[in-house]
Amino acid sequence: MNIQRSNPISITRYGRSRNKNQDFEELSSIRCTEPSQSFSPNLGSPSPPETPNSSHCVSCIGKYLLLEPLEGDHVFRAVHLHSGEELLCKVFDIRCYQESLAPCFCLPIHSNINQIAEIILGESKAYVFFEKSHGDMHSFVRTCKKLKEEEAARLFYQIVSAVAHCHDGGVVLRDLKLRKFVFNDEERTKVKLESLEDAYVLSGNDDSLSDKHGCPAYVSPEILNTNGSYSGKAADVWSLGVMLYTMLVGRYPFHDIEPSSLFSKIRRGQFNIPETLSPKAKCLIRSILRRDPAERLTSQEILDHPWFSTDFNALNSGYGAKEVLDQLVPDVNMDEETDPFFN
Repeated sequence: MNIQRSNPISITRYGRSRNKNQDFEELSSIRCTEPSQSFSPNLGSPSPPETPNSSHCVSCIGKYLLLEPLEGDHVFRAVHLHSGEELLCKVFDIRCYQESLAPCFCLPIHSNINQIAEIILGESKAYVFFEKSHGDMHSFVRTCKKLKEEEAARLFYQIVSAVAHCHDGGVVLRDLKLRKFVFNDEERTKVKLESLEDAYVLSGNDDSLSDKHGCPAYVSPEILNTNGSYSGKAADVWSLGVMLYTMLVGRYPFHDIEPSSLFSKIRRGQFNIPETLSPKAKCLIRSILRRDPAERLTSQEILDHPWFSTDFNALNSGYGAKEVLDQLVPDVNMDEETDPFFN
């Protein structure tokens, strides 16, 4: 990982900028009028064609061009000036970027965790460049409605591998959900944890946490039931169970439009598993989604579960032959992921 210092240089395209002295440290002021070439299928439609009098400003940060924003005013599409490689650039306040990226700095490299390609420090902002992705798991499952067990096992194993690597390195993720995992290739066979910004670095072997941080659909019962501390790793494992269930069934194990009703269902820990799933898949789900966190498998134990070594060719001729009514993973407006109840 390379860390450099560079002052952003403004570049004006299609005419002169109205403000020649525009400070490109304040990236929220960038105007983008070219069609978006975003990675996410859920972003809005491209902007209308620009008029001759409009200006389009991008900034040159070191050897990168920062183009249109992808999320608010802190995530941008970036292009390497020499290779043309596309990347993702996240912009942080320079006073707190090290704290935000602390989990990235303390973990060894892992193939299923997004790596920082480069950090460039400006006067007031830190520009952190990541490899580009090819869509997220939530959108993929929603498009497919649900996944076959063979595909789900292949992708879920990679997801759990990333989580186990974090747990082994003393990092609790706290806000695990399908949307946090993105595809590393266009074929959508390899997934990686998109970021560690919400993760917490443990100071020792004790993984007790007290903050209620997460998304309602994925939150564990003990977080709802206690005003004290809970096991951060066990809470992460619960979220993994919600992810697996959603991948295989096509809906959340606990869902309700009313938050209070949703939380009541999670506290009870009662859910139904379709008979179309194989016995090993049912076993794994039940071994993860246990109300008592002490009874749940650890992330490392999940990787050793026999479901991952199933002969799925033989399985396809047996279990899963019945048709059931399709359930849809909620879209971003219904999904509580964008508006967490916990902070």
